[in-house]
Amino acid sequence: MGEGSTNFHWMYQIKESNSELVTQHYLGMTYENRPMYYLKISQPSNKAKKIIWMDCGLHAREWISPAFCQWFMKEILQNYKTDPKIKSFLQNLDVYILPVLNIDGYIYSWTTERLWRKSRSALINSTCFGTDLNRNFNGSWGSIGVSHNCSSLTFCGTGPESEPETKAVARFIEKRKSDVLCFLTVHSYGHNHQDLVRQQNHAPCQRKGLRLHELYFLSFSNVQLEAAEKAAVALKEKHGTNFTVGPTSLVLYKNSGSWWDWAHMIGIPFFYTFELRDKGAYGFILPPDQIQPTCEETTSAVMTITEYVNQKYFPNSAVAVTSGSLWL
Repeated sequence: MGEGSTNFHWMYQIKESNSELVTQHYLGMTYENRPMYYLKISQPSNKAKKIIWMDCGLHAREWISPAFCQWFMKEILQNYKTDPKIKSFLQNLDVYILPVLNIDGYIYSWTTERLWRKSRSALINSTCFGTDLNRNFNGSWGSIGVSHNCSSLTFCGTGPESEPETKAVARFIEKRKSDVLCFLTVHSYGHNHQDLVRQQNHAPCQRKGLRLHELYFLSFSNVQLEAAEKAAVALKEKHGTNFTVGPTSLVLYKNSGSWWDWAHMIGIPFFYTFELRDKGAYGFILPPDQIQPTCEETTSAVMTITEYVNQKYFPNSAVAVTSGSLWL
């Protein structure tokens, strides 16, 4: 993907070459005064449609995440005329994609420090830099799994939504929350396993007969669990990769101020975190030969969830799904 300028060039090319479907929209400015844009994929229609939101690149060093956002857009734009499932959900759903949320940190990871994670905001007389944007949302902010030490990788900021990047996303989604059916965020790597993580983080309830990694919370509906499980099946079918489905507090770790705490709080019906390859052998330095298969399998999972949401809310127009077409 390259540095930020390359990202902007890619977004411009996508918009210009797919003007019948794609528009580019301003979201806000980063700490270092770079503009944040999201791309909207929308089939022209007179009816009001619902929204699938996807963001990538929240943590700077997770380069496979922005690469996936690019790949996913390519798959939709290349196949929407011939794939009946894509054609079906685009009748009812617009897809909003933020290819890089943490632009400042992402560029810094290319130019200066490959494993930089946080944003680049200057703190305490510029002797300390960066906030973990996934600890900075206004959902149980600062209470668990975070650090208030600005030098920490999990520094949660000086307050909820203290960072312009977090605030830009939160303000936009809050204005449109009645239309947002599904909120997806893409990360890597899954702390020794790939995960499709359902949220939220507090007050777990163990359901009888479920294995440990399938513990989930009272706040979750059965349909959200079912969508995740179908996606996991579909993901594995592509390249045999196993994904764990479960809540973050059991699959990964407990934390607060995350986008999922916030998404749950404002009432988004479906919200998921993907933790992509690998399993720890390469960590954040994913070899080039794993980029395409990672993107292919994750596309299958995201398409499955999107299709599920489409069927759930628009049952009369959705294409029938068979279990053989699913993975997560």
